[in-house]
Amino acid sequence: MNKISPYTRRVFYYETDKMGIMHHANYIRIFEETRVAFMQQAGTPFENIEALGILMPVLSVDSRYKAPLRFDETFAVYPKVIKFNGTTIEMDYKVVSRDTGMLCAEGSSSHCFTDEQLHPIRLKHKYPDVYELFASYSGIETSD
Repeated sequence: MNKISPYTRRVFYYETDKMGIMHHANYIRIFEETRVAFMQQAGTPFENIEALGILMPVLSVDSRYKAPLRFDETFAVYPKVIKFNGTTIEMDYKVVSRDTGMLCAEGSSSHCFTDEQLHPIRLKHKYPDVYELFASYSGIETSD
């Protein structure tokens, strides 16, 4: 398992509202960007997953806001796999301002693994290498 670096970037102008802060809906997009970056760093980019015929639809997403991010502010998102069973995965996200060090938002998303017809699949049986990779980031025991 490689260490996952936080996802970082600046707040874009179009992401802000009339108050000059990042609109709440954009945090969900940031979580998605972070998950894509996580998978890339973990060695299983989305294009590889999709080439195998694996999809990862969203089951739920949650966001809690603590402090506002403002236009051009640099932030980092720290992802963490908190649940994984080979059929579903849940990730947590912590959004931290690089300018102030404050926790600005935190949230989670859960996803299931499906085939292209959206039927759930068990990675452990059908794609053991993909299962082992995700399991290595979740801290679960993978030996039978």
